[in-house]
Amino acid sequence: MGEEIAVDRFTREDRLRYREKVKRCLDALRRMLAEDLFRAGHDLVGLELEIYLVDRDSAPMMINEKVLAHIESDDFQTELGQFNIEFNLAPHRLGGTVLRQLEQELRSSLNHALERAEQLDARMLIIGILPTLKDLHVCRENMSNNPRYHALNDQILQVRGEDLRIDIQGSERLVTMANSIVMESASTSCQLHLQVRPDDFARHWNAAQALSAAQLAVGCNSPFFLGKELWRETRIALFEQSIDTRTEELAAQGVRPRVWFGERWIGSVVDLFEENVRYFQPLLPVLDDEDPLSALDRGELPRLHELALHNGTIYRWNRPVYGVTGDEPHLRVENRVLPAGPSVADVVANAAFYYGALRALAEDPAPVSQRLSFAAATENFFAAARDGLDAQLYWPGLGVVPASELILRHLLPRAREGLDRWGIDLDDRDHFLSIIEARCTTGRTGASWQVTSVRHLLAHDGMSREDALLEMTRQYVEHMHANRPVHTWPVDCPPAAVASPAGSAPGVDP
Repeated sequence: MGEEIAVDRFTREDRLRYREKVKRCLDALRRMLAEDLFRAGHDLVGLELEIYLVDRDSAPMMINEKVLAHIESDDFQTELGQFNIEFNLAPHRLGGTVLRQLEQELRSSLNHALERAEQLDARMLIIGILPTLKDLHVCRENMSNNPRYHALNDQILQVRGEDLRIDIQGSERLVTMANSIVMESASTSCQLHLQVRPDDFARHWNAAQALSAAQLAVGCNSPFFLGKELWRETRIALFEQSIDTRTEELAAQGVRPRVWFGERWIGSVVDLFEENVRYFQPLLPVLDDEDPLSALDRGELPRLHELALHNGTIYRWNRPVYGVTGDEPHLRVENRVLPAGPSVADVVANAAFYYGALRALAEDPAPVSQRLSFAAATENFFAAARDGLDAQLYWPGLGVVPASELILRHLLPRAREGLDRWGIDLDDRDHFLSIIEARCTTGRTGASWQVTSVRHLLAHDGMSREDALLEMTRQYVEHMHANRPVHTWPVDCPPAAVASPAGSAPGVDP
């Protein structure tokens, strides 16, 4: 959700001054690009992983502040819901055995965190949406104690002027109302960052947009919410609706949603920040003392505080990020498409597929953005969210094909090509991409495993829906902690057969 703020009430004057300051920041960014002040390379990657805190019965626990105090690491932070925390992996350079290093560091950090969390009888779970969530869990009382979250909640509801309506039609339909944005906290994700040169930004962002549908199809892990079987990646619809500032009438008029796939290919990173200014009113008009243009005149690098804060309240599935590290400004593509989980091995496999395919597509002499309409990319994205690997996707040169066929025939070879260009170790390349390939050949994603398991428990064990979801989640936890890729998870195996040693975190081999 971005940086913390110290105030939660704003005046009309605050909003006017903030709007002008955002525009001044945008002018400063244009000047920095024109003067070629960005010197950073394009091979740094980062990863953020959102995590559920649950009890021994896989019900959410509202104790993130206590858990963070026990973990004692700046790598872990609060999230919107008291049952969530977020882990931030330090930046790494792509190349060599970095994929293996990412897996090892994730496992080590989560081991440490779980060891501390267990002192509070808590466990950790990486999944898109917790299947055991109930209405009573996603209420304002369970929002984290952070002024930013409460201010954001108040501003979204004030702009909207009415409660939030959640209406998701999938295999079943869920219709409910919410008087806070806490339902958004049910959607936990894995966010992948790639630092790119300004001249390369548009090609990478466009390629990431085109690739997003395939990422969703092969990485979906959120089929249940509030007891209903909905989309294969319900997180997409839930996130869009749970912080929507538009009323029904404004949506019909074409007002853009704050959770947004976008509406066009871009030619520059400035296009995205200009859209932010043009289409979206500020939600958190917190002003900084810095004058960005004056800072440039003095030879200093501006932090562009207002521009960054405004950007942080617009939730593009591929979001531009401006940052300054030391004395180096940089730009990143933040890929927000993927859910958390199912295992650490799966998380790193998803990252390998993304970084490999992204580089190959971005460097293609005939960019996919010149051959695929943006409307088709958008339709692909939502089809993959609804149907997972069963989605029918359009791709230039292939036509409309099943998502699994698109990945196997076209995108996996491109991912191998891209990882080779990054200089990734060949054994690591083959190991992690084989996980993606196996999901496609078996049809087994996190979402399909959850759905198949629940249906099996309903049909063969005669359980109620609530008990089936609970039992499936218990089994999910055990498989996840064993760090076996989801395509290897059995459906009818009792929990005892896959139990891991006490104290093992997601990513610890038994």
